[in-house]
Amino acid sequence: MINILLLSCGFILLLKGADLLVEGATHIARKFNVSDMVIGLTVVAFGTSLPELFVNIHASMRGSAEIAIANVLGSNSANILLILGVSAIIYPLIVNKGTVWKEIPVSFLAVAILGILVADSFIDENGFCVISRGDGVVLLGFFIVFLLYLSTIMHNPDDSFVDKQDMKFSLFKMIMFIFFGLCGLMFGGKFIVDAAITLARHGGISERVIGLTIVAVGTSLPELATSAVAAYKHNAEIAVGNIVGSNIFNIFFILGISACVRPLPYAFSSNIDMLIVAIASLLLFVSMFTGKRRAIDRWEGIVFIIMYIAYIVFIVKG
Repeated sequence: MINILLLSCGFILLLKGADLLVEGATHIARKFNVSDMVIGLTVVAFGTSLPELFVNIHASMRGSAEIAIANVLGSNSANILLILGVSAIIYPLIVNKGTVWKEIPVSFLAVAILGILVADSFIDENGFCVISRGDGVVLLGFFIVFLLYLSTIMHNPDDSFVDKQDMKFSLFKMIMFIFFGLCGLMFGGKFIVDAAITLARHGGISERVIGLTIVAVGTSLPELATSAVAAYKHNAEIAVGNIVGSNIFNIFFILGISACVRPLPYAFSSNIDMLIVAIASLLLFVSMFTGKRRAIDRWEGIVFIIMYIAYIVFIVKG
């Protein structure tokens, strides 16, 4: 009964937190003539990735490498296939040319770099390799490069982007919207994940499956709530920027920090999960050229969701 109550409270906090975060981020972006995509890639993406960060640091300190790695890979596949799928069904997601040719390829590059680091690691006789502290430093180095790139595209060149309606909001009010939105997402995500893990363990589900499904989807709920609300408000740049930015944050920053805290043993069984993330990232890029140009159409969103359901069924039955 307590777990059911925690789930209910968690969902309420998530939805309200997402609404406040999108409102605050949108207005502050327009007030300072910063593009919605950059806000989505930075403030919103980092905020919605906080649950993954807390879960992974905790898992790394306890030596639960399976949960730490599965959480990142599972979250990234859920972000694209599930969350962008749902968001596209709510409202088709149209993005600018820079997102298609720069930000989305970087999210694919992040997966590729992780794959190279894993393949380059020493493989022992038990079929395991390690994401070492050195690998973690490399990932954090790429994250810094990504932040430097974002600093070059910070401002929107179109001065008409600033709306008089946005100027009515004080900076303090916008910051409070973002702050309380992030708090709602963090606590809501925590309540849902804790309750879901407790219920799953009572059902005898393995740690890897919990990490790839319940924990991954649970820590991705802030992204789901934020992107869904942004899509409902026809703000595709924040909806997509949130997901692309979160995926980059998850691999470069969160997995990098986790490996620095404690080297992460990597099992061969995780290769299929990394492959799914790579395929999902590639499909996201391809979707920009099928149907309406530079857009994820509703039918593509449905395809994404079907693929995610098939992947979850495969994990659970496997």
